[in-house]
Order: sequence, then structure tokens, then C-alpha cells
Amino acid sequence: MAAVSSSAEYNRMKELKEFDETKMGVKGLADSGITTIPKFFVQMPEVRSTLKPCSKDHAGIPLIDLSRMNSPDHRPRIVDELREAAKNWGFFQVINHGVPVSVLNKTIESIKSFHEQPQELKAKHYVRTEQSGVMYASNNDLFRSKAASWHDFVHVWMSPEPADVDQIPDACRSEIVAWDKEATMVAEMVAELLSEGLGVAAGKLREAGLLATKTIAGVYYPFCPQPDITLGLNHHTDPGVLTVLLENQVVGLQVKHGGEWVDVKPVPGSLIINIGDALQIISNGEYISVEHRVLANSSNEPRISIVEFFNMDKRVESRRYGPLPELVTPESPARYRNFTVKEFHDNFFSKGLDSKSLVEKLMV
Repeated sequence: MAAVSSSAEYNRMKELKEFDETKMGVKGLADSGITTIPKFFVQMPEVRSTLKPCSKDHAGIPLIDLSRMNSPDHRPRIVDELREAAKNWGFFQVINHGVPVSVLNKTIESIKSFHEQPQELKAKHYVRTEQSGVMYASNNDLFRSKAASWHDFVHVWMSPEPADVDQIPDACRSEIVAWDKEATMVAEMVAELLSEGLGVAAGKLREAGLLATKTIAGVYYPFCPQPDITLGLNHHTDPGVLTVLLENQVVGLQVKHGGEWVDVKPVPGSLIINIGDALQIISNGEYISVEHRVLANSSNEPRISIVEFFNMDKRVESRRYGPLPELVTPESPARYRNFTVKEFHDNFFSKGLDSKSLVEKLMV
């Protein structure tokens, strides 16, 4: 495996293929005791100069308590808090969301257990079938990104065409199935509040099929020997509608706000919610998707995150989505044109992770 060098003969694609064919992932590299990471993980100089925790004492993304969301006296305030967070940050943490801490911990531990299995057991699941079933690999965009990032993941399609349950690895099978139910409950609850924040019916997003496609990614960020030259996850915006994120207490997630990278400090028992590009379009720009990334892990304790993505129904590729009609008025005309599900998929799978490419293409 080639290390960082300036050799003019460096063949990036060859190195990527060789790494992928080992099926060892970045955890395998970390476990091998390397002190110099392969060249294809090295970020561009302009990115490397920013790879550090936030230097300022920032309060971080908004923290919102959902405990009284069904109280007529408190719900309007919670709706206001979520609307402001979605409008100004695109990210927020929620507490008292209804999921027991024991379930959160069990889910995290199951993903950790899968990734820490012996290599020969994990390798049986290593594939690159992104659009269906179950996929375990390192970097879903390994062959499309400008620089690979320091993480492995297991990815499962939950709906509308769920993976065969028997294909989900034993180490996390029951926990992933159970987590889907919990995360869906939270996503639907938050979607209702966000809908009310837009001034439309509480069930609008769900009834429009905007939460119908669901996938779960269980991500593992092992120790990185050179965290100052690579990322745990490249900067991007999520392309879909809503994302629900569960993480352990190892830091690393950063959100772009006011032109600066802001650290997201883990809050025990919380879940992180963020707005995707599709929801920015559907809300006619009232809510925003924002860039985020994960720093490479410099801790011996692995960073674990379980991400569930909620998106429009993928089964009818000709179906069109765009700004909600209720939000388009002469005073507030449509900022984006409508798009098809096929257009959405073609845009995502044609490149590596990026920021707002669909939003930019659809601007009126």
C-alpha cells in the first residue's frame, strides 16, 4: 500500500482498487499499526489547513427539549425553536425524544460490535451495492471522491424496498430493525413540528411521501495516526429530506455556521437532526441544509454514529417534487424548480459527497 509521497508515478485508481479488494477497511489499516496513511486519504492543502477543533468557545448547535411537545401551552414554543434552528442552523439536538437511553446504548454497542469482529467475518459482507440491500465497505464514494475519508460503514435499506433481514449481519441485525422503528418515530414527530413551523398541516411531509425511503448507516471511525491530514467524513450536505443521527460520546462532528466550523459536543441521551437539500427545496428555502463533516479520530476510543436518512419515495422515478404550493405566493415566489426522483438519484450517484449540488442546479 503506497504511503504519502510526491511520486509522479502514483496511480490513485490502482491504489484504491487494491485497498478495496483487501476488504480490510480503515479499521484494518489502523489495526495493522501503520503510522503513515495511504496517499489517497490525504486531503487537499486548502482542506488540511482547517482540520482542527473550533478554536472559539461556541455554544454549538441548538438543543431542544421535546418533553412537552403535546402540551397546548408548550408546543408553540417548541415549534418556534425548531423553526429557528432549521432556518438558521440546519442542525439541532433533541432531548426527551421518547427513546430510552438503554435502547440508544444498545444500538451503539451493536454497531461497534459488528465493526470489531474478526476481519474474516466482516469481509463476507463487504460489497459495493449502494442502491439496495445491505452494504459493508469503507467510504461509499471511495471511487468518486477527491480524497477518501477515515471511516468504515454498514448500510441497510429499510424501506420502501427493505433488505432481506437475513442479509443484515448477526451482530447488529435485531438492533438495526429495532432502531428503524425508534428513529422513524422521532423523524415523524420532528417532521410534524417542522411542518407546523412552515404554517402547513402537521402531517404534510409524511403524507406527501417525503419520509418514505429510509436507509441506515452504522459508521465506525477508528483511531487515525495522521488526523491532521485527512477527515473522518468529507464535508457535505445531506441530499435528502431529514436525517436522524445517534452518536457515542467521541467528538468529531462539525457544522458550518457563519463561515466557521463549529464543534458539535455530544450530549448524553440526545439525538441530532439535520435538514437535507430536498427539504430546503420543498420548504422554498425557509429551512436550510448546511455543510458538515467529521474530523479524523485521534482517540483510541472509536467514534460510532448511526445515521438514518429519510427521503422521498424512490419507487416512482418520474414523480416530481418541489416547493410546497402553500409556500409559493406572489410575495414569495418559488426559488427552485421541481425535480424528479430520477434527477435526484442521478445527481447523487454521479459524484462523491458534496454540498448543495442539487439545490444549485434547481435554483430559479
